[in-house]
Amino acid sequence: MVKRPDRIENPWGERTPYGPGTPWPARTDLHLADGLTEDDVERWVPTASLLHSNGDAMDIAVRDGRIVGVRGRAGDRVNRGRLGPKDLYGWQANHSPDRLTRPLVREGGRLVECDWDTALDRVVSRSRELLDEQGPGALGFYTTGQLFLEEYYTLSVLAHAGIGTSHLDGNTRLCTATAGEALKESFGCDGQPGSYEDIDHADTIALFGHNMAETQTVLWARILDRLAGPEPPTLLCVDPRGTHVARHAHLHLAPRPGTNVALLNALLHELIRTDRIDRTYIERHTVGFEELVAATARCTPKWAAGICDVPAAAVERAAEILGGAERLLSTVLQGVYQSHQATAAAVQVNNLHLIRGMLGRPGCGLLQMNGQPTAENTRECGADGDLPGFRNWENDAHVADLARIWNVEPERIPHHGPPTHAMQIFRYAEQGSIRMLWITGTNPAVSLPELSRIRSILAQERLFVVVQDIFLTETAQFADVVLPAATWGEKTGAFTNADRTVHLSEKAVDPPGEARPDLDIFLAYAARMDFRDKDGGPLIPWHDPESAFRAWQRCSAGRPCDYTGLTYDRLREGGVQWPCTAESPDGTPRLYTDGVAFAHPDTCESYGKDLVTGAAVDAVEYRSLNPDGKAVIKAAEYLPPHEDASPDFPLQLITGRTVYHFHTRTKTGRAPELDAAAPDVWAELSPAEASRQGLADGDLVQITTPRGRVRARLRTTVMRDGTVFLPFHYGYWDTPEGHRPPDDGAGRAANETTVTDWDPVSKQPLFKTAAAAVTLVARRDAGNAGNAEGDRT
Repeated sequence: MVKRPDRIENPWGERTPYGPGTPWPARTDLHLADGLTEDDVERWVPTASLLHSNGDAMDIAVRDGRIVGVRGRAGDRVNRGRLGPKDLYGWQANHSPDRLTRPLVREGGRLVECDWDTALDRVVSRSRELLDEQGPGALGFYTTGQLFLEEYYTLSVLAHAGIGTSHLDGNTRLCTATAGEALKESFGCDGQPGSYEDIDHADTIALFGHNMAETQTVLWARILDRLAGPEPPTLLCVDPRGTHVARHAHLHLAPRPGTNVALLNALLHELIRTDRIDRTYIERHTVGFEELVAATARCTPKWAAGICDVPAAAVERAAEILGGAERLLSTVLQGVYQSHQATAAAVQVNNLHLIRGMLGRPGCGLLQMNGQPTAENTRECGADGDLPGFRNWENDAHVADLARIWNVEPERIPHHGPPTHAMQIFRYAEQGSIRMLWITGTNPAVSLPELSRIRSILAQERLFVVVQDIFLTETAQFADVVLPAATWGEKTGAFTNADRTVHLSEKAVDPPGEARPDLDIFLAYAARMDFRDKDGGPLIPWHDPESAFRAWQRCSAGRPCDYTGLTYDRLREGGVQWPCTAESPDGTPRLYTDGVAFAHPDTCESYGKDLVTGAAVDAVEYRSLNPDGKAVIKAAEYLPPHEDASPDFPLQLITGRTVYHFHTRTKTGRAPELDAAAPDVWAELSPAEASRQGLADGDLVQITTPRGRVRARLRTTVMRDGTVFLPFHYGYWDTPEGHRPPDDGAGRAANETTVTDWDPVSKQPLFKTAAAAVTLVARRDAGNAGNAEGDRT
C-alpha cells in the first residue's frame, strides 16, 4: 500500500493497529514533485532520514539528474515504509537557488568567490602558522550531527593525530551529549541498550522529557498504532507542556522545569519502599544499590510534590505504573538533557530499569535518545572529542591500541586531560587561546546560548573562522573562508540512528556547482597539510567513502560498536544494528541480554564522574567500586536550579522543537510546505498565565531574560502555569538583517535569551532553565487571532 499523504495536517498518518508481539504492519509513504508519478522516476536511490534521529529508510526519486521525491522503504526495520513531514518535503532544500556553489574568502571585509585552491591554501597557511607559533591548542573544530560516519572518522583522525588538538566537538553537545554520558555512567560505555522493536512488546512506555510526536514522528506513529491495537501499552508522560504525547498518556506529570531529579528520586523511593524491584538482577548485575536506597530514603512523593509542584498522588500513581510493568520501555530526550542536573536525571531513568531488571528482553528497553540523524556516529568516531571506538582516554592501553591502528606514537594522540567540550571551545576562542575555528555543518550563531556573546566571539579579528556548509548561514557570514559542501543525496556514506541501526546513503545526484562532499574536503586538507604516520606514510590513506568505511571497521573491531560484519553491499539490503560481527552477522537487537558487557575497568569507555560536581572518578577508585564490570547504580541529590524565577523575571523559559522544522531551519525553512506550516517564531503560555498577564492569543509579546529579548506572537495552550515556551529554530537568514537581530535589539532567535550554563557531567548547555518576563508589545489584529499549526500538534 503506497500512500501519497498530507503530512502537514496529519504528521503521523493513518493508523495501522497491531498487538503485542506481532510485527508492525508496513505502510509505504510517498511524495513526488507536482505532476509526477512513480512511472516518471528514472532511478530510486537508497538512503535514510537526515532531518531527525529516527533513521527512517527511504529511496530518493531521481529524474533528469534531479531529486524529485522520496518513498519509504517498507522492508526496513526502522520505519516499515513510513515517512514524516521533514522526510517527505525536506529534500526540496537541495534545489534551493541560494545553495553555496563556490568557495568564498574574506577580502576587504566582504566575502567574495574564489577557486578551491585559493580557499584551501588560506586554511592550510593559517593552520601551519598557528601550529608553528602556538602549537595544536590554537586550532579548534566544531562539527555537527549530520555528516556521515566516514566523514566524522576522517575528521577525528586529522584533528587528533594530524593536528594533535583536543579541541574537537560536535553540536551534538547541545542535544544529546547527556545521552552518551548517562550511558557511560551506568553501563561503562555509550550505546543504546534497547531497540525500537521494544515498542512492539512493551506493556508500559514511559517518555521522560521526550516530545516524540514532534521529534520522531514515525516512532510516535508506531506507539499510536500500538495504542490503537489490542492490549495497548500504558503510557506515562513527563513534560511541562501538554503535548500530543501528553494528550495520549494515561498519566501526565508536568513538573516545574529543573526538578527532574527530585521527581525521579521519588519514583525510585516508591519502587524500593513497595519492593517492586528485582533483587536477583540487582545482586547479579549491579553495584551501588545500597547507596541509592540511602540517597532516596527521604524522597517521598510528598517531598517531591513540594519541589516539583506535582500532586503526591500522581507521583504515587506513576510509581505504581512503573512498578507494575512486566515489559517497560523508557525513552529520554531534551526535556531531561537540556535541563538542570541533566546527567543526574538521565542516570536515574537508567536506575529505574536496573532496579526493576528491565533490560535485554523484548519490551524491556531503554532509549537515551538522540536528536540528530548521525549523532551516534559523532560519538562513535570521536568527532565529539572522545577517542574513536568508545575508547577510554584515561586508559593507556586504549590509547596505545588506537595509536597502533593509526600507526603513530601514543604521545601524538592528545590524552593528557579530557577532550574540550563545545562551550569551552568557544570560551577559549573568546579568551584568545584558540585562534582558528573550523565549523562544519552547524550554525552556532543561532543554536548556541546567549547569542550576543557568540556573535562577538565569531566577529573577533584575531579568530580565523572556517565555515563548511551548504548555505550562507548566519554563522558563515562571520567566516574568513567558506567552503561549499555537498549534502544528503549528493554523496555516499553510512550513518547510524538512535537505536544503533546503520544505513547506507548513496549518491543520487551531483552537488551544485563546485560544492564537494565533506569527506573530499577533509581529505584535501589532510593531503595539503601532509599528515604522516610514524613510518612516513600518509596518516589518512583512504581515498573514498568505502575505503574510509573499511578503515573505520578496523578501528571498531573488538569494541562495543563493532562494524566488522558490515559491508556496503550488506547495508544495501537494509538497516542493521551494531554490533555486527562474524558471530552476529545480522546485528544485535538489544545490548545487555545477560548482564553488562562493557563496564569492566579494562574495557569501559569511562570511569565515570561525580553526578553533582562533574569531578572525574579515577581508575583506581572505579576498579575498587566495580572490579567485575557490572552496571553502576548511581544516586544523585536534588539541587535547585542556578537561575530561578524572581520578581523581575517571574516565569521559567523553556525552548524546544516544532514538528515541521529541524535545528535552525537552513533546510526545512527552504521547503515550501514546512515553511508555510510554521513560518515564524511564536511563544506559548497557559491560558491562566496569559490571563494573569492580561494577554491573549495573537498578541505580539516580548520575552525578556537577563541576556536578551525576543518578540513573538502568543499562543495559549495546555502547559504549566509560570512557564513560557519558545521554539529555537528561528534565526535571521530569511530576514532583512541576515545574521543578527534588528537594531532595536529584540530578536527572533530563542537563544538571544538563554543562559551560558551547562551540565557539570555532560557539559550540555541548559536551554530549559532561564528566568524570564513576558510583556505586551502590541495587541493582535484580525490576521493574528489564531494559528492552526498550534492546534494540529
